[in-house]
Amino acid sequence: MATASEAVEQSVLPNGIQVLTERMPQVRTAAMGIWIGAGSRCEQDAEAGISHFLEHMFFKGTHTRTALEIAQAADAIGAQLNAFTDREATVLYAKALSQHLPQVCELMADMLLRAALDPEALERERQVILEEIKMYEDSPDELVQDLFAQTIWNGHPLGRPVIGYVETVRRLARDDFLAYRERRYRPNNVLVAAAGDVTHAQVVELVAAELGGWEGAAPPMPLEVPVARPDIALRPKETEQVHLTLGVRGLPAADDRRHVLAILDNILGGGMSSRLFQEIREKRGLVYTITSYHTAYREGGLLVIYGAMSPSAAPEVTALILKEIEKIKEGISAAELQRAKESYKGAVMLSLESTGSRMYRLARSQIYYGRQISLDEFLARIDAVTADQVAAMAQEVLVPQRMAMAAIGPFRDDGRLAGVLREAFRAEGAAVV
Repeated sequence: MATASEAVEQSVLPNGIQVLTERMPQVRTAAMGIWIGAGSRCEQDAEAGISHFLEHMFFKGTHTRTALEIAQAADAIGAQLNAFTDREATVLYAKALSQHLPQVCELMADMLLRAALDPEALERERQVILEEIKMYEDSPDELVQDLFAQTIWNGHPLGRPVIGYVETVRRLARDDFLAYRERRYRPNNVLVAAAGDVTHAQVVELVAAELGGWEGAAPPMPLEVPVARPDIALRPKETEQVHLTLGVRGLPAADDRRHVLAILDNILGGGMSSRLFQEIREKRGLVYTITSYHTAYREGGLLVIYGAMSPSAAPEVTALILKEIEKIKEGISAAELQRAKESYKGAVMLSLESTGSRMYRLARSQIYYGRQISLDEFLARIDAVTADQVAAMAQEVLVPQRMAMAAIGPFRDDGRLAGVLREAFRAEGAAVV
């Protein structure tokens, strides 16, 4: 079997489309993704949500296929066809038997280049997305993540919800979609990644045939550096639990110290043996869910702690989180470091058994690092992390005066719970502007 570096190949078509492949001869399937640099951070304020809305419209008919015919074309070859939008990209992807890759590529190219944006279909899908926003409003565990991003990023496009707002989704007109597609959907802003039982030459030939005639150039992605704001946002909602997030600015995706932060995150709240899980759930029984994660973008990142608890426990949980943050700055044990390393390596290695995950890793590595990072290099970087580096990272990043907090829960008109939460946050040295 070829090593990762031997199996990965890259080409650039004359029109600027990047093509990356990873050969996996042990499987009989393939995953292909078309990555467009058109995420929610690329939108103007008045068009918030247009990237996600346009992604929906890929599936609602082209100039050659109806929505039903798109679905039938995928089902006829047993393909799993889907798409997603995040803050920095829109991705159309499919998984299928490798013998059906030509049909997959043709279908996705048709959806991408020739989406009809039929006015009636637009209005129907507008209602679907408005319902999606309502559904999201009923998911406080997800809603609080966006509230936190809006709070800490303080007006920066990274703080906007990918789905947009009711007001902007209602106002978007067909001409807005045409203008946005003209601006962002250009070949120099596109990367095609494929992994599985495919050859590089085969994929390049398919992509060139379907997308090689695409012309034009997109402007660079707007890369205004976000400034994190220490603040607190409490949103009243009749829920059984308080959904709480605390966090700080993390590291950009390509920062060389990202693996140190990943180890810190793992020890702090990344699993069942993490400090937050053991102290707050196992020892005290105050929560069912308590976790942490780091999310990274081109020039910024967030280290976030999330927990859900009964309202009466929220102030104590807040204080305990902040105390654990202070304690981890004092250092970690050799056993903690080793567990975190093995946990991190294991999660990545297990994911590599999937063609979809391999395709995703190919694309993200190229987008954020400008090159492919071999598995050997990744493992070596993890193994090289020291306890002193983790402690130094904790001292650099986990500064209470730079922290923000967002919570959703049954905050009554008298403001008692909100006031107690604010005091708990301030008591540990966090700044609130």
